[in-house]
Amino acid sequence: MSQQEENLGTIKISDEVITVCAANIVSKIPGVCELSGGFTENLSRNILGIDPSGKGVKLSRSDEGLVLDIYVIVEYGIRIPQLAWDIQSKVKQELESITDITVLEVNIHVQGVALPGEEQKE
Repeated sequence: MSQQEENLGTIKISDEVITVCAANIVSKIPGVCELSGGFTENLSRNILGIDPSGKGVKLSRSDEGLVLDIYVIVEYGIRIPQLAWDIQSKVKQELESITDITVLEVNIHVQGVALPGEEQKE
């Protein structure tokens, strides 16, 4: 019995899908208060009325794999180095599992600390 391989085409996963997945993964990690958008994301939300779904995640692609920059605001009292390590390992592991694309780097940028009693931005 011979086996035939069929080439049915290629599968491409858009950057937006990957950034949304990464944002969802990070938002579920204890100690992360929220993802922090940059200037262009704030501009989109305030002027254009568009709320970016992959807020706080910047993605770069190369032939070797993905590089993600994640911008977070952390809860007060959290050990930031440990939290950053948790975010890096969880995002890398889950994105590679979901997309089957190599994640080369997950860079964490702590943009602030949410103090007790502060209200979250809406």
